[in-house]
Amino acid sequence: MSKKDPALEENDFALFQEAVKGIKQLSNDTIITTRRQRPKADQRNVSTKDSQNHEFYFSDEFEPHLSEQGPMQYARSDVSKYEVKKLRRGVYVPDIYLDMHGMTQQEAKRELAAMIAACIKDGVSCACVMHGIGKHILKQKAPLWLAQHPDVMAFHQAPLEFGGAGALLVLIEIPER
Repeated sequence: MSKKDPALEENDFALFQEAVKGIKQLSNDTIITTRRQRPKADQRNVSTKDSQNHEFYFSDEFEPHLSEQGPMQYARSDVSKYEVKKLRRGVYVPDIYLDMHGMTQQEAKRELAAMIAACIKDGVSCACVMHGIGKHILKQKAPLWLAQHPDVMAFHQAPLEFGGAGALLVLIEIPER
């Protein structure tokens, strides 16, 4: 590395000062943005009584026969396979989202029951259950619980815009009033 001559540095500094003479300093215009949080799922007020009525459907011992190959999918015997195809393609758009990240199995089971009860109460036919991937515990248990519920018509792994491999789109049977 070569050292610069001090006389040249003074000359450069004088030239710089002459070039910026009459310039006023800019005020700090830095914009600090706050991180936007994803909108929370519909927080519906579901009584504990409603969720307890539906929690009895979820057993940890019962294991329905679900396909091990391809994406997770299920259809009740009286439901057309075309409905599952429509879920896969994203034709149904979920109105309620349940985010189970960080929940224990018991909490997830209770919240899942409460979500299904809220869907039936409010007439919502499609919901998204985001179980995440993590250690695969809720990813494996959520489909088993959903397949046991009599009001769940079908479910399929969600398209990417709704969570992909970490979520399920659930089609719920709404009784006519």
